[in-house]
Amino acid sequence: QVSLVESGGGLVQDGASLRLSCAASGFSFSSKAMGWFRQAPGKDLEFVAAISFAGGRTYYADSVKGRFTISRDYAKNTLYLQMDSLKSEDTAIYYCAVSRVKIPAVYSESGAYTSWGQGTQVTVSS
Repeated sequence: QVSLVESGGGLVQDGASLRLSCAASGFSFSSKAMGWFRQAPGKDLEFVAAISFAGGRTYYADSVKGRFTISRDYAKNTLYLQMDSLKSEDTAIYYCAVSRVKIPAVYSESGAYTSWGQGTQVTVSS
C-alpha cells in the first residue's frame, strides 16, 4: 500500500525558507517520478516541481523557478522541496505525489500521478 507523508510546513515571514519532506513507502521509490503540487484557498491544484525516477531531471513551475529546489534521497525513500525566498503567494497546502508510470509524458499534469499525500500547510506572511 502506497503511503506518502508530508512534513515541514509552517508559518514563516516573507523571504524566509522552509524545507518540505515527503516520506514514501509501499512502492519502488527508485522506479517512479515524484512531484510536488500545491493548492491555495479557492484556487485549483497547481504544479510546483517534479523529479525523474533517477533524479537526473527536474521540472519547475515558472512561479517557483530559481527559488525552489526538488530533490530525493533514495536511501531514505524521501522527497524534498527546498523553498527559499518565500512570498505570500506561495501560501498553500503542499502535496507530494508519485507518478503512475516510470517516465510520465508530462510531469506537470496532476493526472500523471496516482497517489497523493495528505498535504502540509505553508503560510507566508507579508
